[in-house]
Amino acid sequence: VSAQVCLACCCGSAGCSLCCDCCPRIRQSLSTRFMYALYFILVVVLCCIMMSTTVAHKMKEHIPFFEDMCKGIKAGDTCEKLVGYSAVYRVCFGMACFFFIFCLLTLKINNSKSCRAHIHNGFWFFKLLLLGAMCSGAFFIPDQDTFLNAWRYVGAVGGFLFIGIQLLLLVEFAHKWNKNWTAGTASNKLWYASLALVTLIMYSIATGGLVLMAVFYTQKDGCMENKILLGVNGGLCLLISLVAISPCVQNRQPHSGLLQSGVISCYVTYLTFSALSSKPAEVVLDEHGKNVTICVPDFGQDLYRDENLVTILGTSLLIGCILYSCLTSTTRSSSDALQGRYAAPELEVSSFPFPPGLPLCFTDTEEQQQGKEGPRVIYDEKKGTVYIYSYFHFVFFLASLYVMMTVTNWFNYESANIESFFSGSWSIFWVKMASCWICVLLYLCTLVAPLCCPTREFSV
Repeated sequence: VSAQVCLACCCGSAGCSLCCDCCPRIRQSLSTRFMYALYFILVVVLCCIMMSTTVAHKMKEHIPFFEDMCKGIKAGDTCEKLVGYSAVYRVCFGMACFFFIFCLLTLKINNSKSCRAHIHNGFWFFKLLLLGAMCSGAFFIPDQDTFLNAWRYVGAVGGFLFIGIQLLLLVEFAHKWNKNWTAGTASNKLWYASLALVTLIMYSIATGGLVLMAVFYTQKDGCMENKILLGVNGGLCLLISLVAISPCVQNRQPHSGLLQSGVISCYVTYLTFSALSSKPAEVVLDEHGKNVTICVPDFGQDLYRDENLVTILGTSLLIGCILYSCLTSTTRSSSDALQGRYAAPELEVSSFPFPPGLPLCFTDTEEQQQGKEGPRVIYDEKKGTVYIYSYFHFVFFLASLYVMMTVTNWFNYESANIESFFSGSWSIFWVKMASCWICVLLYLCTLVAPLCCPTREFSV
């Protein structure tokens, strides 16, 4: 029986929970996405190790015949070809090609019974071999300098596209949330109180965050850049709030309100905090001639001295955020939203719109109840696919490029390493600030577009 189970896990369409009776019951659509996410995590961790100078030194000290082994595999005297930004570029090239091939392979699949759907949902062992072969094969690409220069621009475009998709879906999420709860007021007036309470909480978080950043990231003398950025981003939050409730916008979009602008304001506050945290520290001389770090919180300086702790926590948070973005942006509703197709508000009455793509594993449908004594995997795609396979792989393709650019410090790649990645970088700072402003611009476009094109229908 154990041999059959292992064969099913490696070659069949069964999910990982078949391998262990103690694992919870899981849907096929969820187990498939979990396995692809696991492969993605393995490659991201490998990239972080390649960018770590600490790991490289430890390997050189503790692995016997390390230099002989490096020369044997033609990786340089100290395996320098297997570490650094160039190695990460090659590995991410292999992973990006892996997801792009599956994106093409799974185009226009509408049910899970076709041969291509079985390939997508199974053969995990062979997929792992394929992923490893593609990542390894990238090291044998001829004319490495030309490849790295060209691939860097491809990675930058893909990374910005990944950020753009997430910002579009955030704006869509804000509109959907307000539309759902506003529709719920027709049957229950308590939804008005819920709307007011959540809106108050959102604006309290945004206002409180900006005030705290003004206290900890500015000083009476100096920190002019931080003061300007906080003032600009705070003014943008006020602007989108006023536009959202302006009479001209309300006439064209009755569902527009302060809840959406509150969500966007919270996200702007988060990106502002993240950008200021990523900004390189400013060091000045005090009256005694000592170097003093300014424009950063005093309580954070002790934490940043422990590079290993910051690296581990920061890498875990980075992987978690990217996976969350990938898995919540690959459902049919998210794909439709990117194409401008939205569900009618009357179909969404009073349902709190958790981020799309997060399956409720603790709820049982009638089919699941009947099969509780059956297999560990619930085949929930017999009638049709739960998510769009090709779009799922395309998002992970873009995420591979985003990881490549982020781990290698975007455009400061030559001096990048994972230990100093979380201590401050101008590239990361400006990428986050640009994301903040683009998010505001996208939201303003959804408000202003119906006014600029009154003859065209807009559904948000």
